[in-house]
Amino acid sequence: MRRKDSHVRTGVAAGQRLRPHTLGVDDAPFEKRQAGPVPVIAVAMEGHAVIESVARTEFPVDGAEATEYLAAWIERLRARPMLQAVILGGITIAGLGIIDVAALAERLGIAVLVVTRRNPARSELADALRAAGLSDRLSILERIPPAHGFGEGLYLAHAGVARVDAERILQATLGKSRLPEPLRVAHLIGQAIVLRESRGRV
Repeated sequence: MRRKDSHVRTGVAAGQRLRPHTLGVDDAPFEKRQAGPVPVIAVAMEGHAVIESVARTEFPVDGAEATEYLAAWIERLRARPMLQAVILGGITIAGLGIIDVAALAERLGIAVLVVTRRNPARSELADALRAAGLSDRLSILERIPPAHGFGEGLYLAHAGVARVDAERILQATLGKSRLPEPLRVAHLIGQAIVLRESRGRV
C-alpha cells in the first residue's frame, strides 16, 4: 500500500531543510484554433534551486484523456523514480484538456499539487466545456480537490498528500517568485519555445 507521507520523511532529518524532488508541468502559449499540438514542459528540481532535468512533450488543443496522457508520460521520464510530487499550474493543459488531479496522484503514487494565483472556484471552466460541446468532462471537475489560500495571492489544491505536507512541499519550492520554481521555469521554457523569448514577469 502506498504511504501518502513517505515523500516527507524520506531523506529529511530533524532540523534539516526540506528539499523535495518535484516536477513542475506547464503548457506553452498556443492559439485557440491552432491545428498543431501544444508543447508541454516538465522541469524536475530539488528544492527551489537545483534543476535536475527538463523534458518536453506535446498535447492537442482541447485534447481528450489528459490525465492518462500525463501519467503515462511522467512514468516514462528518467526523473520519475526520485519524484515526490508533481506541481501543476492549473487543472487543464492545452486549453480544455482536463486533469483529474486525484486520479493522477493515485496512478503515480505521489502527491499532486495544483498551484494558481486565483481561486479556481471562480473559474468559468464548466461554461467553457459546455460551449465547446465537451460536457462529458464536467464529471472530472466534480472530483477536483478544493483549493485553499496559501500566503498572499496564491491558492493550493492537492491530492495524495495531507494538507500540512502539501504546504511544506510548496514552501520548499518557492524561491524567486510566488510561484514554485519548477513551475516557473517550465513556464519560461514553454514561452521561449513558442515565442523565441520569455515575456513578462513570472
